[in-house]
Amino acid sequence: MKTRIFLTGLLFLLISFANNATAENKAKAFTISPMIGGYLFEGDQDIEDKAMYGLGLGYNIDQNWGLEGMFNFIDTDSEKEAGDIDVYTYRLDALYHFMPDKKLVPYIATGFGGMTFDPDRDKNDTDFLVNYGGGIKYFINDFTALRADVRHIISFDETYNNLAYTFGITFLLGGEKKAIAAEYKDSDGDGVYDHLDQCLNTPQGVSVDETGCPIKSDSDGDGVFDDLDNCPDTPKEAIVDDAGCPLDSDGDGVYDYLDNCPDTPKEITVDDTGCPLDSDGDGVFDYQDSCPDTPKEAKVDERGCWVLHGVMFDTAKADIKPLSFSILDNIVLILKNNPLLSLEIDGHTDSTGSQSYNKTLSANRARAVMDYFLAKGIAASRLTTKGFASSKPVASNDTPEGRALNRRVELTPVR
Repeated sequence: MKTRIFLTGLLFLLISFANNATAENKAKAFTISPMIGGYLFEGDQDIEDKAMYGLGLGYNIDQNWGLEGMFNFIDTDSEKEAGDIDVYTYRLDALYHFMPDKKLVPYIATGFGGMTFDPDRDKNDTDFLVNYGGGIKYFINDFTALRADVRHIISFDETYNNLAYTFGITFLLGGEKKAIAAEYKDSDGDGVYDHLDQCLNTPQGVSVDETGCPIKSDSDGDGVFDDLDNCPDTPKEAIVDDAGCPLDSDGDGVYDYLDNCPDTPKEITVDDTGCPLDSDGDGVFDYQDSCPDTPKEAKVDERGCWVLHGVMFDTAKADIKPLSFSILDNIVLILKNNPLLSLEIDGHTDSTGSQSYNKTLSANRARAVMDYFLAKGIAASRLTTKGFASSKPVASNDTPEGRALNRRVELTPVR
């Protein structure tokens, strides 16, 4: 009677501990429960109370109902004869879980089975038994629960009443994933449950208020609220578009606030600063450079071409004036510093005079420059000449200034 009162009180106590945590007990799950505890024999049995070890294998029919086979072993002694007795119990139990959608799940259980006594002396004795009781499972995660269990064991050999208590762990294998209750759904993941969320489609990572709507903040101060800002870390000095991203007015892939050349024509390759490439380093961008292989030391015009500005000849003659020697000496130095560089020396005139005369004059002036280079030790194999007369003007021949620009010698690198 006292055992039954104790057991009944314990069950009510276990149920009272149930809380409102998330459901953990899974339907259709297989369970494995290693257990350890104690077994209390009724006084008339003359058997000492000892530790009990057990292993349970079960199956959850649904979240409430489960079946479990339990095997226990007790290594005990006879109180009178002081002999060793091995006791085995085995039973099949039905379990009913209360409030299986909680983290702390109480249950009651009942079942039947047998108990075998194996003493050192005499023969084995097996009795039929029934049991009832209950316990609690406290779920650590979706597949592991701590477990405590108490059972009233009734043996029908001489109607003995025993008490078993165990502690252990239950492992769940497989099972159905529980459906999330509507009141716990958060479709957009903003931390506000759907039934409270007035803005159900808030983008990921956007800060929201208690109603689930974006907080109208502008973290980077660009005038575009965070929930609409596709570029949330824009520097304060940058001008942005409606999406909060910096402008790229010339479409070269470099934002305006980083672009040192903001008016680059479209489809022109640029560097990290947004400026067009200048492969030969002559100060003229590649897309504007008519002479892209000019040596770095060469002085070029706005076309990127190597023009011998300041080289003067006697009127209508091919004789180089001494004032031009220093200019030519700089070219000689460049040639010596670049031994793989060869030059085509091109003579040009303005439109004054006949074409045949100008053709001869331009060729002779180009030849005069080559002769100067040869005299300074430059190999003839590195030099060629051409005379173009007035066929390639770089300025208008209608003005004195334009004609002066057209009277020139150009150097074209030959690799």
